[in-house]
Amino acid sequence: MRCNIETDRLILRNLVPEDYEAAFKWCGDPEVNEYMIYPLYHKAEDVKAWIETLNPDDPDDYDLGIVLKETGELIGSGGLVYRPEKEAWLVGYNIRKDCWGHGYVVEAMQGIIDHISKTRKIRAIMGEFAVENHKSQRVMEKLGMHYLQDYEYEKLDGSRKYAAKMFIREF
Repeated sequence: MRCNIETDRLILRNLVPEDYEAAFKWCGDPEVNEYMIYPLYHKAEDVKAWIETLNPDDPDDYDLGIVLKETGELIGSGGLVYRPEKEAWLVGYNIRKDCWGHGYVVEAMQGIIDHISKTRKIRAIMGEFAVENHKSQRVMEKLGMHYLQDYEYEKLDGSRKYAAKMFIREF
């Protein structure tokens, strides 16, 4: 079980099954999940099942809950997953709509990057976003990432395809 990561305003910690109702607030919100690869969760119990699949001992997968220090509220999740074929860590994040625009995602991702870099060499971080998702583009720019290439992705259930951009930051 990995330890918590603290930033100025956040605690980044493993998600546990008991978090499912709080997590449903972003996992079940159509606007929050408009550009996510996975289908929208319609039941809180399905979020619990997803949380139960997470492996907090996997050194190549940091998928952590984002908690406000001040209130103890779980407001989102995010992290980095190492992809050896790309020799890069892929960023991903999702946060409650009422928490957008406060810099929490940038702070959380930078905290995880700093934590991983203490024990492993990070060659690059990469991320992709739908071209319409300007908020996600801004997060990546604030993380020091820049345009790499155009890209396309679709939801896992095949319900929608997105024109996308891939961004990278090399270290």
